[in-house]
Amino acid sequence: MTTKIIENKQKWQNKRLKTVKIILLGSLLFVGLLGYGVYWAFFDMNRLPKGDYLTEETSPNGVYTLKAYTNSGGATTSYTIRGELVFNKRNNKTKNIYWNYHENTADINWIDNDTVVINGHTLNVPNDKFDFRNN
Repeated sequence: MTTKIIENKQKWQNKRLKTVKIILLGSLLFVGLLGYGVYWAFFDMNRLPKGDYLTEETSPNGVYTLKAYTNSGGATTSYTIRGELVFNKRNNKTKNIYWNYHENTADINWIDNDTVVINGHTLNVPNDKFDFRNN
């Protein structure tokens, strides 16, 4: 009789452990998806508005071109500047690397082949980004 009780108790503990694991995995998946959704909706630089073309400057070696666009958020928000890096040697693939609030002009200066200064913010392309929402 005691063997039967021990077996039932182990089965019950195994089911409980399995249920806890399923709940934990489900919770982690939910939190992960929620976190990614917030990032995608509010911080993903690939979802920035296109804007109106402002100016562009090409790197000294011609590998990159940085294009600047101005965006108006409407009557209640200030202008923003979006900087788009164009990879001239890779079929003109683009990447947003600059997004700043309260700006309506873009002063772009290339320091060397991989370093650009946009309105006083120094970026090493192609990896650096400036996004006012993260500062």
